[in-house]
Amino acid sequence: MLSEEPAAPGSPQETARLVLDLALARRPTLGDTRLVSIDGPAGSGKTTLAAGVAALDPGARVIHMDDLYDGWAGLDDVARQLSTLVRPLIVGKPGFYRRYDWHRGEFVETVDVEPPPLLVLEGVGSGRAELGTLITVLVWVSAPRELRRRRGLERDGEELAPQWDGWMRQEDAHFATQRTAERADIVVDGTGSGPAELVRRD
Repeated sequence: MLSEEPAAPGSPQETARLVLDLALARRPTLGDTRLVSIDGPAGSGKTTLAAGVAALDPGARVIHMDDLYDGWAGLDDVARQLSTLVRPLIVGKPGFYRRYDWHRGEFVETVDVEPPPLLVLEGVGSGRAELGTLITVLVWVSAPRELRRRRGLERDGEELAPQWDGWMRQEDAHFATQRTAERADIVVDGTGSGPAELVRRD
């Protein structure tokens, strides 16, 4: 159920409501499940938006791509994880993925995902082209590169600067190939300086 409290124009709450309203206005794409993919480069604000969408819909399940990657070099090898997660939902069966533990540097458990009314998948690569017909709403969140890097290092620590720089190069190559921003239904300014844009296509 949507919150009845009014949201300020351009606020995170308004953006989350825009995403949810569009998802609910469309037919489910994974059996009875609607899939919202929130993609964009690291540090742009995807996790915050995913939490905002989930706060508006108690039936939402949020899954973070960080749990699916095989470490810092795992962006290009995540397709199988996504397949086992979302494709069983098409026929109403539970999906699953292996959860990666960043402290231990290995996959530690298998997580089962019962079909939810709304699945919010957030993180780099959540809008991969091969999932195109399975995604109900694709959201692109972006912010300037230096801001994103600063946010990341404030969270993870300056000692991980080499890993962050390497990850950002992987992102550049990934998005150049996937053209994710061009396929997005909603474009969000991760700096919070402007309202989200609903992309209308003929």
